[in-house]
Amino acid sequence: MLKFACINFHFKKGSFGVVHKALYKPTGAIFAVKTCHIQLPLDQHKKLLQEGMRLRQYDHPNIVKFIGIAAQRQPIMVVMEYIPGGSLLRYLKDYKHALTKKLQITMCKDAAEGMAYLESKRCIHRDLATRNCLVGDNSAVKISDFGLSREEEVYLMANLCFPVRWTAPESFTHKIFTSKSDVWSFGVLMWEIFSKGKVPYADKLDGEVMATVRGGFTMDVPEGTPKEISSLMKNCWAYNPTDRYNFARIKNELQVIYEQC
Repeated sequence: MLKFACINFHFKKGSFGVVHKALYKPTGAIFAVKTCHIQLPLDQHKKLLQEGMRLRQYDHPNIVKFIGIAAQRQPIMVVMEYIPGGSLLRYLKDYKHALTKKLQITMCKDAAEGMAYLESKRCIHRDLATRNCLVGDNSAVKISDFGLSREEEVYLMANLCFPVRWTAPESFTHKIFTSKSDVWSFGVLMWEIFSKGKVPYADKLDGEVMATVRGGFTMDVPEGTPKEISSLMKNCWAYNPTDRYNFARIKNELQVIYEQC
């Protein structure tokens, strides 16, 4: 059993739980500990356990590292590596004047490396966005927050809870999620990186975003985006999922762009 003698403070809070910065006193090591609100229904606690069980299978430098699970008593804790840089979204906003094109491309490449790995494991993330990526040493980007992820090639969603501004048209229309719907979200993530943390479709309500995407319309690429990135972003937003590149190809395309910039 993992014993955390001191939890200092929470640095990420959501409707289902809190992520704490935690001190493990026997070694003095710092970890991130995700807990579920005790008052939530049992199925939400099970989802946190499932998230931990999925995360423990992954080992990649661009995926947040799993440390362990403490489930013998409440609150259930999923223990992960602590990434001091915080969320990619916060980083983009805080350091927007220091961002270079090379660094932005590197961030996209890092995220694509992580997603290509998940794709190889048949994992559909379903909530890919800069808010769910972390920034580690040397500004390395790591994919995090696997609460909505599924290990399936196709996932048919029963409820209507999903991140509208990052969601592909087929997910709106048919409630179907695949790795190719993650690719659509990746296109939005690239848009966030090159807009330096702006809100996608900022001038629209969620319902208007759904109507726009269903109608085959997408956002303009941010001003100053390299043409190669613009082309890749637009491919991610192809209306037909089969027309979108997979993450293995996106990773390779970004590697070439990185080497040429």
